[in-house]
Amino acid sequence: MTRTNLIFAALGVIFLAGPASWAKSEKSKVVQKALRHSVRVEVLVRGVVQRSASGVVIATEGKTSYILTNEHVVQREGLSGAASFQVVIERPKLHRLKARVVAEGKVPDEDLALLAVEGEALQPAPVAAEDQIDVGDDVVVVGAPYGRALSVSSGIVSQLETDEQDGRQQKSMKTDAPIGYGASGGGVFDVPSGRLVGLVEGYRTAKVAFGGLSKDDFSFDVPMPGETFLAPPTKIRSFIARSGLGKLAGLRGTPAPVGQPGGTMAQGPGAP
Repeated sequence: MTRTNLIFAALGVIFLAGPASWAKSEKSKVVQKALRHSVRVEVLVRGVVQRSASGVVIATEGKTSYILTNEHVVQREGLSGAASFQVVIERPKLHRLKARVVAEGKVPDEDLALLAVEGEALQPAPVAAEDQIDVGDDVVVVGAPYGRALSVSSGIVSQLETDEQDGRQQKSMKTDAPIGYGASGGGVFDVPSGRLVGLVEGYRTAKVAFGGLSKDDFSFDVPMPGETFLAPPTKIRSFIARSGLGKLAGLRGTPAPVGQPGGTMAQGPGAP
């Protein structure tokens, strides 16, 4: 083979490898940014962590940062005393900040809440508009399973339910990306844009057992593919806007969710 032929052959290999490398690097870039937008949320009673979950930074103002999570994460029901909250930031350095609840939706229609932390301007995630997500889109999910370090899973948008009368109004959303306990409030980010397109609300599991049905059997719950439930952009944007943070989060033209023309929201530190 001549030297010229070798050069053309090498260029051919680079050309063929290019798209695959590009796709991998795009997802990797989204993941690295998403990890900086994401935090762990801890609920404490008398200084002891009683509940752990996940959250996403959606706005900053000076040294105050606002974090979106689930209402069921900050609920005081089931706790044995007065609750306090803290946020665990992992990147660029692991540390904790005290947090306060500033807005809450109502479960089950609006399982969303906002926390505020003081003293640090965290990196907010850009929030997607309703027309920037569809079934089949690639996504990555960042969460803190079992209260441990943030981890990432990937998949696609497997379902997007809209209102029959107005297709712009998104009612619910699912992904096939696997998650586990503690990922509630975790962000779902579009690939390759990196926008926040959903927030984990819950998931359905199937029980897998070994050895029959006696009490000594070994069994565990396995998340079911395609059954991770998300708050879609319509709910996220409306909730943020009604909390008074729409401008800070860069939102425009945000409609109220179906069935909630004015919305209901408790606001202020420790709102019930």
